[in-house]
Amino acid sequence: MNIIIAILIFSFIIIFHEFGHFIVAKMCDVRVNEFMVGLGPRLFGIKGKETDFSVHLLPFGGACVMEGEESDSDDDRSFQKKTVWQRFMIVFAGPLFNFILAFVLAVVMMIGIGYAPAKIEKVIDNSAAFDAGLKADDEIVKLNNYNVHFYDEIRYYTLFHPGEKINVTYVRDGKKDTVKVTPKYDKETKRYMLGVAGGTKVAKGNPIQVVSHACYQVKELIYVTLMSLKMLFTGGLSVNDMSGPVGIVKVIGDSYDQTITYGVFAVVMQMIYMVVLLSANLGVMNLLPIPALDGGRLVLYIWEMITRKKPSEKFEMTLNYAGFVILMALMVLVMGNDIRKLIM
Repeated sequence: MNIIIAILIFSFIIIFHEFGHFIVAKMCDVRVNEFMVGLGPRLFGIKGKETDFSVHLLPFGGACVMEGEESDSDDDRSFQKKTVWQRFMIVFAGPLFNFILAFVLAVVMMIGIGYAPAKIEKVIDNSAAFDAGLKADDEIVKLNNYNVHFYDEIRYYTLFHPGEKINVTYVRDGKKDTVKVTPKYDKETKRYMLGVAGGTKVAKGNPIQVVSHACYQVKELIYVTLMSLKMLFTGGLSVNDMSGPVGIVKVIGDSYDQTITYGVFAVVMQMIYMVVLLSANLGVMNLLPIPALDGGRLVLYIWEMITRKKPSEKFEMTLNYAGFVILMALMVLVMGNDIRKLIM
């Protein structure tokens, strides 16, 4: 059951991503030859007016195959015949649709279960927060220059800024104040902690608050993804801390097992959260300026806009091939790490 749910989630996110490419390509009058769900050997398909909608054996992946995308074509409706702005928007649409999907489902979450405000429920004795004079019922609204809307953001911020002095802005009895707090190192968790507890009480807002907090939810997930990447490159995290499809399937399975005892509604909300998380993550990762990813192609289009010169087809293919090889090598490494974690 866990594997089936994970496959459905992956497939849904990827289909929505590729649908972004597809719909904008159609808007720009680009011929789409095939819309693939999955990779590997073809299982079956339906031929549309000009597009072949097909399902393939391997459930992880998909593609929107456009005329003239990877090679020259004499067709006036080929991808390469379009203006650089049209090509840019077609490629950008994939990650954009991931963010749209994350936002829409975040709205569903806000309506269904609400959110946990960044309100302190308990201050640990002799902690950094205790020394700074923070109290229960204080609501934290800013950590340095980072605006806080959810309790989880307190934990994330201290994780990504270990040991740093933090200007904590909070609201107490309707009045806003700021104190300087230096998180203390906790030997048990091996992390720097503020020394506050909370996140167990949820709030539900009016329609405007639902929409705004859905935006904040997507912003939080983008922030977590970007800061995790930063820590990966600066040594705060290692490749061993990364997870690929195997690891994500396990996380989804564990989430399902932990929530099933609370009923179907709890499972549905948790799975929606997983889609929001993974979709926002995929949107960010695809925008990285790495060849073979959407972000790498966007960099070439920006260069073309600036120089008004289109890179040669050979150069672009070589760059994308090199990026593809690097990504495959990284995927094998991460997948091997996931399998090792399962065995150990």
